Amino acid sequence: MTSVRFDAVGVRYRPDGESREALRAFSADVRPGEWLCLIGPNGAGKSSLLRATAGLVAHSGSILVDGSPLASRSSRRRAQLVAYVPQAPVLPAGMTGLEYVLLGRNPFVAHFSRESSLDHTMVDDVIERLDLAELARRDVETLSGGERQRLVIARAVAQEAPILLLDEPTSALDIGHQQQALELVDRLRREHGLTVVSAMHDLTLAGIYSDRLMLLHEGATVAAGAAEEVLRPETLGEFYGVNVRVHRELDGTIVVVPHRASGA
Repeated sequence: MTSVRFDAVGVRYRPDGESREALRAFSADVRPGEWLCLIGPNGAGKSSLLRATAGLVAHSGSILVDGSPLASRSSRRRAQLVAYVPQAPVLPAGMTGLEYVLLGRNPFVAHFSRESSLDHTMVDDVIERLDLAELARRDVETLSGGERQRLVIARAVAQEAPILLLDEPTSALDIGHQQQALELVDRLRREHGLTVVSAMHDLTLAGIYSDRLMLLHEGATVAAGAAEEVLRPETLGEFYGVNVRVHRELDGTIVVVPHRASGA
């Protein structure tokens, strides 16, 4: 079981030489087996934090895994520790869905070696649990955006890294496959102590599956806590600029419903 600590993490981009701060002084401790979900409007800094953790963008501050700086790890060791599902994945051409999911085992395959029978068995199990048998036989170039997203999630799960980063993992999925994917992630963290950090726009799903929410706005944390503490109409109205109703179900589920403006 693996913990993650973010200590004053900042991300700056410099398009055309002009510096823009996307994330500033983000700090949080994510316990082993916990699911932390980042919410906030577009441009709030959610994806920047995930990309920094995945080693895709430079950052200030420190990101620690079990107390050790992640930046000091080799790219191979980082891939063994952290699996990343990007918001807009690009799949390489010329391979089947099965071959793509099998790429998730690369961090554990020795140089100049091939995947073992155990690797293939593990990938077959993930494909079965995510109902991907039909997609596994097809060329990835023939797949829709939602179908590709399902394969990307499967590849990350097959990677068996103790930390899973999900950047809008269900944005291209229909409601059935949204639930299927999130239920599998939730089951893995409960059974194997998987630590999850996600960014999600669907606030109801974020509240259902995560243990804790952090609301980001213009690169800064503006609210944090359980769903009932963060998903408040006044808070969402202030930082999203929306009019919503927040309903609590009998089982404790927090449901966020957009409220139609009067006269519309």
